[in-house]
Amino acid sequence: MLSRTLIPLLAVAACVFAAEAVGPTASSAGAGDARVAELTRAERHRCARKPTRRQRRACRRRASAPRQPAPAQPPQLFAPSSFWNAPLAANAPLDARSLAYVTRLQELLKRWSPYVNTTRYSAPVYTVPADQPTVHVTLDKANSADLQAAFDRVPIPQGARPAAGSDAHMVVWQPSRDTMWEFWGARRPSDGWHARYGGRMTNVSTSPGHYTENRRWGATATSLPLLGGLMRLDELKAGQIHHALAVALPQIRASAYSWPAQRTDGQSSHPNAIPEGARFRIDPALDLSTIEMSPMVRAMAVAAQRYGIVVRDGAGAVTFFAEDPTPTGRNPFLGAGGLFGGDYISEQLRAFPWKHLQVLKTQMSYEN
Repeated sequence: MLSRTLIPLLAVAACVFAAEAVGPTASSAGAGDARVAELTRAERHRCARKPTRRQRRACRRRASAPRQPAPAQPPQLFAPSSFWNAPLAANAPLDARSLAYVTRLQELLKRWSPYVNTTRYSAPVYTVPADQPTVHVTLDKANSADLQAAFDRVPIPQGARPAAGSDAHMVVWQPSRDTMWEFWGARRPSDGWHARYGGRMTNVSTSPGHYTENRRWGATATSLPLLGGLMRLDELKAGQIHHALAVALPQIRASAYSWPAQRTDGQSSHPNAIPEGARFRIDPALDLSTIEMSPMVRAMAVAAQRYGIVVRDGAGAVTFFAEDPTPTGRNPFLGAGGLFGGDYISEQLRAFPWKHLQVLKTQMSYEN
């Protein structure tokens, strides 16, 4: 009789021990491992009732199994305090020309429909392991010895392809080294990889969000990195974007730019031309829940209200940037079940609260 009583009690103890062994690991691993903890509680409940012989063996195996370490998380993109990642204060000062700039954007939207670049004129991101073999990238621009040295050993994977379009952008991200390379005009003729320009950013996870080794490096007109403001595929699938958005606009102001931009390619002399680097945001007093938007546009609007929108480049239309899916081998944006919901994104963006935008106080620099 005593042995019959002890066996269930020992099984319960084993299950409790197993839950304690697994619990902290599951918690530290994050919500993705919550099911492990749930399974452990379920097993403990079954054992506490009347465990079968098979359940007792399962509990003993669980109790004796070594504790699994939480998976290593890749470093984040840019410092938490970076203008890309830091939430905007509700009382952040606005620019004296905020209304004029927003009115100018409204004029541009009447001429050009808003869009989200994906498979053309965006950027594919190749995330590579620590042991990825490196290749030499020839810089086609003369008088850039420092950048050529940075491109001497780049871990570009076999089969990598730049984005379609004349910019031919491409990003290589190596989390183990916390280093990113980006290219403008990337191509691979018979003698190996070439690029017209680009940049290398080390210590990405603590970066202010722009190049510091050479502030004029970079594959964009502002020298702001392609990863900055890029809507990543996993973010869009989750419906949450926890950083500022990047936008490109037509008719950018000539010879002047605002921080965080480091340079400009603007050519417009319009009196209200928007400078590159300008930071828009949706009025924090606006209740976004009162506006009907598609899931993707709503995620963009929430990010724009909390983190802002940075004018990162010039373009032929008002254009946001989503990660080019080329490295995945499929296009998740198209089709009824796609990220665009089977509809034209330009039509969906009409619901974006453009008229409720504001422009934060600019910090202007001027080029001769």
